[in-house]
Amino acid sequence: MSTPAPHSTADSVIRFYYRGEIHTVDQAAPTRTILQHLREDLHCTGSKEGCAEGDCGACTVVIGEQGPDGVTLKSVNSCIQFLPTLDGKALYTVEDLKQDSGALHPVQQAMVECHGSQCGFCTPGFVMSLWDLYLKHDGSQAPACGSAGAGACQPLQRKEIDIALSGNLCRCTGYRPIIDAAHRMGELPAVGFDRQALQQALQPLQRDDTFVYKHDGQTFYAPRTLAQLVEVRAANPAARILAGSTDVGLWVTKQMRDLGDIIYLGQVSELNAVAMREGQLEIGAGVTLNDAYAEICKHYPELSEMWQRFASLPIRNAGTLGGNVANGSPIGDSPPWLIALGAQVVLRGPAGQRVMPLEALYLDYMKKDMQADEFVEAVRIPLPHAGQRFRTYKLAKRFDQDISAVCAAFSVTLDGHKISDIRIAFGGMAATPKRAALTEAALRGRAWSESVLENAVALMTDDYKPLSDMRASSEYRMKTSQNLLRRFWLETRVDAPLRSDQVNPFVCA
Repeated sequence: MSTPAPHSTADSVIRFYYRGEIHTVDQAAPTRTILQHLREDLHCTGSKEGCAEGDCGACTVVIGEQGPDGVTLKSVNSCIQFLPTLDGKALYTVEDLKQDSGALHPVQQAMVECHGSQCGFCTPGFVMSLWDLYLKHDGSQAPACGSAGAGACQPLQRKEIDIALSGNLCRCTGYRPIIDAAHRMGELPAVGFDRQALQQALQPLQRDDTFVYKHDGQTFYAPRTLAQLVEVRAANPAARILAGSTDVGLWVTKQMRDLGDIIYLGQVSELNAVAMREGQLEIGAGVTLNDAYAEICKHYPELSEMWQRFASLPIRNAGTLGGNVANGSPIGDSPPWLIALGAQVVLRGPAGQRVMPLEALYLDYMKKDMQADEFVEAVRIPLPHAGQRFRTYKLAKRFDQDISAVCAAFSVTLDGHKISDIRIAFGGMAATPKRAALTEAALRGRAWSESVLENAVALMTDDYKPLSDMRASSEYRMKTSQNLLRRFWLETRVDAPLRSDQVNPFVCA
């Protein structure tokens, strides 16, 4: 039986802004998805279900949320987002784009003119992803390319379009006409978006206390402060922690698991903060992956490709860095480079904070050094230091939206030609994200040279015993991991030329 949350809100009704008015829900399971509510309860069938796991993008919607700096809007996959997470937010679907005059939105008109839709099943998702991109350039932030008096306007860059559409799959058009539509939408007469009106609409929906939603014996908690979260967690240590739902959502849609009671972190203000503390960058556990990578890339532009390749934009808009760390998957893309940089994880419980090196958190496969009443509060990442050279690499069958076969991260600190320190971490090579302790020891204190490197490479077979699975064989994993260490040396040896992505990193400049 769940324990009532301290300072809980008595009104156990989900409230969100939808189609110009406040929409309330009080008879839905806490794990009912936004897509199910749209299609089955509201009969709003523009958004489609293609995969029910956040891969195809046919269900893409845009969520509006009030933050400390005003309203933010972002595309997410409605098929894996639970309905109670909408409380206090705004929901936009493809049906919302129709203008009062009956005209199509420029995004839709561009898709028509450029023949971007064939069977049409994926089209609503593409349109919403493009609308999200359009909002980033509309007249409410800066003059849009089609707006009156806009003057000179830079057209959308192909890379920005590719990123915006990275979570949308189509089996008909081959993408070229859809990309043409992305360019074309900025040439049409602009349609702005009234963010101030949205902010006013969301204001009455904001809560100060923990939101508690109950249905059929299951309870969904959404605390607003860190203190409330500590109390709720202490009272409900068996409850499932939910952050971005990009993994937990699949437990419901694919595995049909009963999650029991749920504690949602998305509304805890302190967990959504980024700060500098004692020479370290501290990322709150609730900061989305996209926002977290944007901040980290300012200090480590070498992470720019990993930022792009980590799932898709809608997944990065929902998932969190803290969730990726707390999950502890052996094939997670963030833990290897965090470990290589010497990151620490901050745990919080009723007894206060507990800080440890990230690699110490992972004890065995999906087993972590956490008490039942603890949760991840933040991740602390050291800033770059003199002589440090850093890289991370991802090997997968596809460039976008694929799980790693091997994820490698290397950080070496050189004093002239000598290695004063080195940290090597891999994902996909063991039951947990794991450092190569023997390989590091063979390199530390030696010259950063090819001969020393080759002796160390041979020790990787003692550091790791990878498994074979559907993504890669054990032989492939070992050979490519050794080759990635060689690649790291080639790129960071003392006489190595500057790489182009260090000069012009992915959206980090």
